[in-house]
Formats: sequence, structure tokens, C-alpha cells
Amino acid sequence: MSAVSPNMDGAKEEKRLRMTTQPVEKLICRLAIPTIISMLVTSFYNLADTFFVRHLEQDSMVAAVGVVLPLMNIIQAIGFYHGHGSGNFISRAFGRKDFDEAEKMAATGFFAAICLGLVLTTLGLLFRRPFAVLLGAKTEDTLRYTMDYMRYILLATPFMMGSIVMNNQLRMQGNAFFSMLGLASGAVLNLFLDPILIFKAGDAIGLGGLRMGFGAGMGVAGAALATGISQTVSFVILLIGLFRSDNVKIRFRNFTPTPHYFKGIFQGGLPSLARQGMGSIASASLNHAIGLFVAGPVMIEAAQAAMTGVNRIMMLLYSTLIGFGQGFQPVCGFNYGAKRYDRVLKAFWFCLKVAVAVLLCLAVLGFLFAAPVTDLVAGSSEEAHRIATFTLRAQLLAFPLAAWVVLCNMMLQNIGITGKATLLALARQGLTFIPLVLLLPAVFRLLGLEPLLGIEIAQALADVVAFAIAIPLGRSELRKLERARDGQTE
Repeated sequence: MSAVSPNMDGAKEEKRLRMTTQPVEKLICRLAIPTIISMLVTSFYNLADTFFVRHLEQDSMVAAVGVVLPLMNIIQAIGFYHGHGSGNFISRAFGRKDFDEAEKMAATGFFAAICLGLVLTTLGLLFRRPFAVLLGAKTEDTLRYTMDYMRYILLATPFMMGSIVMNNQLRMQGNAFFSMLGLASGAVLNLFLDPILIFKAGDAIGLGGLRMGFGAGMGVAGAALATGISQTVSFVILLIGLFRSDNVKIRFRNFTPTPHYFKGIFQGGLPSLARQGMGSIASASLNHAIGLFVAGPVMIEAAQAAMTGVNRIMMLLYSTLIGFGQGFQPVCGFNYGAKRYDRVLKAFWFCLKVAVAVLLCLAVLGFLFAAPVTDLVAGSSEEAHRIATFTLRAQLLAFPLAAWVVLCNMMLQNIGITGKATLLALARQGLTFIPLVLLLPAVFRLLGLEPLLGIEIAQALADVVAFAIAIPLGRSELRKLERARDGQTE
């Protein structure tokens, strides 16, 4: 039996009715605004690390931030696996009015992620040097700075995973405001701590000639420590928000590590694990491709620094799409669980139209201002700036196609079509980018062209192929939803 009070059950039922009866456009916009803000703020403070480190005037330090990106992707992969897996389960359980199941899943997803976070922290600290080499550190300077950066990220790993799980559980229950509050608080703190911990007194910080009056002077390690502290603060705020809202509470007594709940996490979270996990392998593959096909330590550091800056910029642009899609997800989950297929379809097409229009505008603006934008975050050398400008423009040409890919992936994941959702999650980086970034430079070299060009255009080509894969996967399930809406059977 559920341990919640009748008043709490009433609040949950009221939420279920709101999510399954209010106009979907209004619901999505209301839910998407805080999630877009959350994603933008998170991307801004990831970008801030690169911005401040870039003003230390060493490409090897910016490269180190990029080398640690696969580790960040691993942390996110495990966190999103448990957060999306448990959150999707919870939203469908709400749609069915099964609140006891929702409580047990909330605790199981959260504590399982924390345990895995502790394991990753321990192993990462014990094998930090070989781990840095595996992630793609290619020069001695980059290796040293990568190890410095990794130390504090690894120490904060359990808190980062816990924050991701709570963030997604809150969103999937239609409480995006608390999610936004937790993430935004940590982001603001990170922006405040970055210059204090990175620079020492007298250093220029890249903001209109300003110089630090004081500072710890930790360099790239300071950026990691700022991130670790801010993520821990976000964890605490999200935990407080979860207990002060009408959401399912996370209590250890509800932790139920049984095959039933792990299967639910697997079904709802596997696409996220595949997407983020492949993101980690793709980032490491990019670093290794640079080491294989770019000559000399100076050019290697410049190329890695350039790609680090471009990745951070594209993450910022993608955050608008992901945040908007996250407003769609709880609406999709609640209504699919309540068998309101008409509302699921209406929500999907509304989101697609808005997303395509916004992404087109962002792509045009980004293409026009690629040079000054990349100059802020993509290393300090001329070579890093040149590589970053060209690569960013290439990726922006394919950027609007992401609207269909991402929204189809989110829809498939939310309605429990695990196989197709996972395949689509793998499409952009696992199935396409990894082979392209390793093969194109070799092909270009055989043709007498610059191998680096193959690395620069690999992601743009991968995005086009992913779009081609997403078309039949998305259309087939949309047709099924249309038949279900119309009362037809297969």
C-alpha cells in the first residue's frame, strides 16, 4: 500500500488531470521555459570554464578541458540512464494513478546512481593517469593538466549523478521550476568561483581588460574545483526542492533493487545511456584521431583546443532544443500512459514546428558570427582559431536537422519503444561520427588532401546521416500512434 497521505494522493491526481486535459501548447511552453533556462545556464557555465581557461593563454589547458569531456559524458550517461529511466517510469505511473510504484522507482533510480558514482570516483582516482591517456591526452602538458582537472571532477561524481537523477525525476513529474532552481543556483555559483579559483592576483581575466585583485591561482584545476563545488550545491538544492514540492519523495525505505524496477530503468534509460555513452567514446575518438592525423605537439594542442571550444558552443546551441524537448517529455509520458494518443501527436508536431524555426535562426546567426564567437573559447593560437571557425560553420549547416532527430528520440524513449530509441540515440555519434572521424582523415590523406579537413567536417556529415536514419524510425511510430488515435488496430 502507498505510504502517502490522502492529501498527497489528491495533489498527484490533480497534476495528472492537468497534464492530460490542459492544451498541450500551453503545457509544453510552461514546462519548457524553465527547462530551456536550466539547459542554457548549465551550458553557459560549461562554456565559462573554457572561456576563463582560454585566457590563461595555453592551448594545452583548453585541450585538457576537452580531454575530460568523455569523463563528463560517462557521468552524464549513468546519471541520465537512471534519471530518464526512472523519470519515464514515474510519469507513466502517474498517468495510470499508480503512485506506490512511482515512489519505489524514484528511490531505486536515485540510490543506484549514487552507488555507481562512488565506484567511478574510486576507480578513477586510483587509475587517473592511464584514464587520462585513454580519454585522449596526447602531449605531456595536456596530460598533466588533464589529471589536475580530473581529480576534482571525480570527487564530485556521486553528487553530479544524484543531481542529474533528481533533475530528470522532477521534470518528468511536471515540476520543471525546482529543476531550474537547482541547476541555475549551481551555475551562478560556478561563474562566481571560476575566476577566483583559476586566476591569481594581477591576472587578466578576459573581461574588458579586468584584472583579478585576488585569487587562488589554481589554473585549470581551479575550473574543475569550481564545477565540483557548484554541482554539490545543486545537489543539495534539488534535494530540498524535491521534498518541498508535490513530487514523489526519495526515501531509502522505498529503495527496491529488484529486476522489475531495474527493467523499468533499462527500458526508459537505455537510449540515454547509449547516447551519452557514445558521446564519451566519440569525444575520446576525436582526441585520438587528432593524435593520429595531426603532426606535432603544438598543432595537436591547437586542434584539441579548437574542438573543445566548438563542442562547448554547439552544446550551448543544442541546449535550447534539448530544453524545449524536455518540456515535451512529461506531456508525452503522462498522455501516453493515459492513452491520450491524440494529445501525444499534437504535442509532437507543435514542438517540431517551433524547434525547426528556432534552430534555423540560431544556425544563421552562428554562421555569421562564427569567428568572434570561437575566439572567446577555442584556444589562444591562430591555428586554433582558424580550425574552430571552419568547424563551427560546417556543423551549423546541418544543425536544423537535429530538431527531427532529437524530438523523435525523446518521443520513442517516453512511450517505451526502447529498441528504436536506442538505435536513434546511437545514430549521431556511435553509428556515424566515430567511424567518420577515424576514416575520413585517412581517406583525405590518400587523396592528397589535408587529413585535418576530414576531422573538421566529420560531425556535420554524421548529423546528415543521423537525420536520414531518424526519418523512417520516427515516421513508423507516428503512424502507429495515428492508428491508435483513430481507434484502428494492426
